[in-house]
Amino acid sequence: MISIVQLGTVDYATGLRLQQQLVDLRKAEKIGDVLLLLEHSPVITLGRNAKAANVIASAELLARRGVELFECDRGGDVTFHGPGQIVGYPIFDLRGFATPDGKRKTLGAVEFVRRLEEVLIRTCADFAIPTKRVPSLTGVWTDPQSDPSPDLSFRAEGNDSQNRSLKSRNLLFAGATANAAAEAKLAAIGIHISHFVTSHGFALNVNTDLSYFNLIIPCGITAKPVTSMQQALGKPLDLNAVAESISRNFGTVFSSQMLWVETLDALLGRAVGVPMKPPAELRQLHKEDGTTWA
Repeated sequence: MISIVQLGTVDYATGLRLQQQLVDLRKAEKIGDVLLLLEHSPVITLGRNAKAANVIASAELLARRGVELFECDRGGDVTFHGPGQIVGYPIFDLRGFATPDGKRKTLGAVEFVRRLEEVLIRTCADFAIPTKRVPSLTGVWTDPQSDPSPDLSFRAEGNDSQNRSLKSRNLLFAGATANAAAEAKLAAIGIHISHFVTSHGFALNVNTDLSYFNLIIPCGITAKPVTSMQQALGKPLDLNAVAESISRNFGTVFSSQMLWVETLDALLGRAVGVPMKPPAELRQLHKEDGTTWA
């Protein structure tokens, strides 16, 4: 069973601390597998393999846009998180998931990433957006063979003496503009695994303001642009509906039952034995008033 908690908007530093707490609890077997779904306030993150040069905006511009900058221990290069983007942090013990052929009882890192991609490919398909994998590139990409005219975003800010990214942006999108059929990235994936327990995860652009990606070279890839589900469909989407689709597809791909948990307190309360009040309806059924259950 996978417990899923939808948190709303969380700043990145808080998200990191929360992940570490849950990882420690998962390693100690005090909780089961957990999937966090949330949005971050604007932040650029640099993974273990990131090149600082791929952050092409000046510190002044980042401050003006209200964008934080963080280094972290996930795999991958540079990416952006912000409002309108669903970030998923699966805190899973990979020893609980066998390989498809059944030969190994522990899922490997590459197989785990492929499953995350499959979840997101199925989620996009639920909203009539054809996507695919691209060989040698992690993530989920639009499929121009299925949609000959994808609606991509190449928005750029005006020239600014402090904005060092303008020239780089022109370079970044030149090839993609010349070739309208280029695959565009809808979702990024970067994970960390410690003693079989995963953290970090994926970021799916739903209604994301894509102009923020002009501040970086996303994932260090210059030849392919970034897009969103909103851009692909020409209209904003209900984030809750997308989250429900993600949950459903996690259940399918990981062959697990999904349990929605309303709050982290509820999740952790059950895990560490903190007394909690049962639902009001259940208290009335047992003619209890204010009783707490361990």
